[in-house]
Formats: sequence, structure tokens, C-alpha cells
Amino acid sequence: MSTPAEVTAEQALGAARALLDEALRTGSRRLLGIAGAPGAGKSTLTALLADHLPERSCVVVPMDGFHLADAALARLGRLERKGAPDTFDAAGYVALLQRLRTARPRDPSVWAPTFERDLEQPLAGAIEVPAEVPLVITEGNYLLADGAFAPVRALLDARWFVETTVELRRQWLVERHERFGKSPEQARRWALGPDEDNARLVAATRARAQLVVSTS
Repeated sequence: MSTPAEVTAEQALGAARALLDEALRTGSRRLLGIAGAPGAGKSTLTALLADHLPERSCVVVPMDGFHLADAALARLGRLERKGAPDTFDAAGYVALLQRLRTARPRDPSVWAPTFERDLEQPLAGAIEVPAEVPLVITEGNYLLADGAFAPVRALLDARWFVETTVELRRQWLVERHERFGKSPEQARRWALGPDEDNARLVAATRARAQLVVSTS
């Protein structure tokens, strides 16, 4: 396994443009996968790419749309581990990527779920992916993981990993949890508990990326 190249966000944008150009040249959609630990800056990077690529040339589809609902997690006894690999519908995510990969220009749009942070719940049918869109960017913790997520890697044309310093990642997580309703104590406990457990799992997949993007 080769060591991934380390790049800046600006260089990553150049790589995304090259991937888009390849899709347009060949007439075949490309899938870019961006992995990283909770709070590493995945959403920030994908937003930057989407803002700087030509309009209607890409759609962002987050893995977080495949979170199991809290009601299901409570029934399964997994609510206190929300965000762990087995709290997602991994098979559903894989099936969506397969549909996105094989779509042809005259096919109907594919509708993907998103994760509504105000509700802390997945929301079905929220993201339209027209068949003619040449680049799909998908981001999430476990794109490079084993187990139920193992089929994801083969469906991606490019595999990136986002990272930042531990201190900054934890700070961003605490701030995000507070912003969406947790008390400072709850936010810190979750960031240093379940989030940190998941971050260690994600860190072990770094070497499977082709590019590592620093967001610090």
C-alpha cells in the first residue's frame, strides 16, 4: 500500500477539477470520496469544492444521511454509541453509491438522504442527483473502513482523507455539539467519548487514501 500524498485544500481543489475534467472528457461520472474523523473538516472541504467548481457540475452526498434514526438506535441499544459504524445503514449507502456510479445521462434523478443537524436525524429524499451531473462528492467517517463499509472503496474513483490537529478537531466538535443543543458539559463528554472512539477507528484507515488534505 503506497503512502498517500499530503496536500493543501487549494491543491485538493486542483485535483477535484482534474477529476471533473476527466469525467467530462470521458462522458462517465466520477465519484470522489472524502473520509476523516468526526470534526476533521470534511464538510468544510466539500463545501469549498462545491463552491469553487462550476455550477451544476457536482453534487455532495453525505454518508451521514444513512444514520439510523434515534428510535431505531434506542430499540437496538446503540443510541449511546451514535456515530459508530454499526449505527449506520452501510448496505443502503453502498447501494446508493452503486446507483450513482451506474447512472446514465437520460436516467431519472437519484434522490439521496441527508442528515438534518437541527433534528439530529436522517432525512430521506432530500438531495437530488440529476443523472447528467458529472461529479458526485461523498463524505463521511467510514468510507475507507472494513466490515460493512468495505465495498465503498471499490465504488470510488478517488479516495481522500481529511485531517487536522487533535486539539482543533476536539474544539470544533465541542462547538458543534453546543450549537445543536448540547450543554457545554454534554458536548465535551460526547466529543471525548463516542466521537473519540470513532476517531481512532477512522485514523486506522488513513493509509488507504490517495490524498491526505490538511484543514488546520
